[in-house]
Amino acid sequence: MEVLDVLNLGEIAQYFSKMAMFPVFDVAYYIVSILYLKYEPGAVEVSRKSPVASWLCAMLYCFGSYILADIMLGVSPIDYFHNNSHILLASAVWYLIFFCPLNLFYKCVAFLPVKLVLVALKEVVRTRKIAAGVHHAHHAYHHGWLIMVITGYVKGSGVALMSNFEQLLRGVWKPETNEVLNMSFPTKASLYGAILFTLQEAHLLPVSKSMLICLFTLFMVTTKVFMTARHSHGSPFALIESWLCHLLFGSPLGIEDAHDHHHSAPGFAPLSPAKTKEELSEGTRKRKPKKAE
Repeated sequence: MEVLDVLNLGEIAQYFSKMAMFPVFDVAYYIVSILYLKYEPGAVEVSRKSPVASWLCAMLYCFGSYILADIMLGVSPIDYFHNNSHILLASAVWYLIFFCPLNLFYKCVAFLPVKLVLVALKEVVRTRKIAAGVHHAHHAYHHGWLIMVITGYVKGSGVALMSNFEQLLRGVWKPETNEVLNMSFPTKASLYGAILFTLQEAHLLPVSKSMLICLFTLFMVTTKVFMTARHSHGSPFALIESWLCHLLFGSPLGIEDAHDHHHSAPGFAPLSPAKTKEELSEGTRKRKPKKAE
């Protein structure tokens, strides 16, 4: 801790943890979320045939984690929609990405250098949401560690957890993309982050909340930007998870190779929803630009 004091890292972490997310970080979050919605096969066609359905899907992508967490904590699921500025901002982003003339806005935000910056800003928001979810559950259920973990997990990955419902709004039913069965890297990271923040709230982790927010944000930003830049579909947790599952549940080792060959051992999913939604659909759009547009 003396080293941290000398470097003033504690003050930097404190400032970072209290930095406002609106509007810059929230705008980046909405842009990346709706960008991934447009990558979904058939999403552009739905926006032309039924703009209302497309708008509802976009709102789920932006606010699905809040809706799901509110339902779990016994709060009205439409409570977050009283934030008019956030709704208007997300709606404006949705309109620009789907209906901007010549697709100019989409082309700008999908340009890789710009997209990497937006992805980094989105991960800052994700970490804040996980921490806020755990803190909220801590006040409602002071000794409910499992509730805190679940709430933080949902706040960080609620959009992915509601993906099947969102698909129904677009007339698609793909139960095999269930995020619980096929956990993507952001979903796993949200779960592990929720556990860390729960331990911190329970005073079992010898680190301040602001420092934990700063460190976990750094990990998420670095990892997600690296994966996006390299179009990687792997997970930095794969090796540890493979070893632990083999030790605790007798699962076969070699999960990394299984992922690379698009098949896996029992208990592991071949493709994650994040890969399907973000990178695979993006690749499809790039190969077939006329159909996507």
